[in-house]
Amino acid sequence: MKSTWISPFALARRGVLGMNRRNIAYIARYNPRDRYPLVDDKLKTKLVAQKARLNVPRLLHVVRTQHENEAIQTELASLSEFVIKPAQGSGGKGILVIVGRDGAQFRKSSGALTGLDGVKRHVSNILSGLHSLGGRQDVAIIETLVKVSKMFSSVSHEGVPDIRIIVFRGYPVMGMLRLATHASDGKANLHQGAIGVGIDIGTGRSVAAVQNNRLISRHPDTGASLENLEIPDWKQMLNLAARCYEVTGLGYMGCDMVIDETQGPLLLEMNARPGLAIQIANNQGLVPRLRHIEQLEDYYVTVEDRVDYAMATFTYFPAEVRQLQLAGVAAAQEVGAT
Repeated sequence: MKSTWISPFALARRGVLGMNRRNIAYIARYNPRDRYPLVDDKLKTKLVAQKARLNVPRLLHVVRTQHENEAIQTELASLSEFVIKPAQGSGGKGILVIVGRDGAQFRKSSGALTGLDGVKRHVSNILSGLHSLGGRQDVAIIETLVKVSKMFSSVSHEGVPDIRIIVFRGYPVMGMLRLATHASDGKANLHQGAIGVGIDIGTGRSVAAVQNNRLISRHPDTGASLENLEIPDWKQMLNLAARCYEVTGLGYMGCDMVIDETQGPLLLEMNARPGLAIQIANNQGLVPRLRHIEQLEDYYVTVEDRVDYAMATFTYFPAEVRQLQLAGVAAAQEVGAT
């Protein structure tokens, strides 16, 4: 059997960013520690995002105490679809997705039914810290259910597919689509067996797909091809990610987004310590792109300029990106002339 081991020196030559270098050269250097609470706490993330007018799933209610949990039926009475999640959870743990009702019962995304007592029990576990980092006491967030765009129906199993974009000093430098599988229990978590699809920054097109660190070409559950996927509203999504730099003050972060069927791109959360598997999905290391941004002498101040620069610089399809940008300029000139 052929070995898949590769030396750290070979990875470094390919520009692959390792954990130690990420922590020291980028996270410690570019992320002020006093800004971490803005992204480690999903409630704070949502509130600051709403204040900055970033598109996010609408906040319906917050449960902070067991006493409030006992009266939660009042808040849920008019809701048939919603999501409950811990403010300080990670890896998709502790998220309860309700997609409908059957009388007094709530229907979960898996199709199983649960009663009000089951919902209260779930919220109680969140409050006690069962799903939070370090087991700390937490609060439960209730927000609107994201209606996933139909384009993902054949390439994701049960769960909500999301897009992770790495943003460095305000520039989107690498993207990845995460798709749930049966092995990942419907969660878009790569460590649990979800699929990572590398997405070209310039065009929003798929470039490679991996599961459990191995290249694949089809979804293992649906059989759908993972080649030639194209993310709709891609530039809008890049703009949304790039704006998070000004909102948080974090120089190196991951922005997680979804595409809602009616609302378009929505920001789910931000991460001050984004993982490194995105490099495998893109078949390319982060280091050359990060160094490029560090060496820029002329800084692009506006979000739109930074996004345009990143699209033109970090793409597998430069000719196509150039054509798109020229078409955009021509359209803008035409509007200005009328």
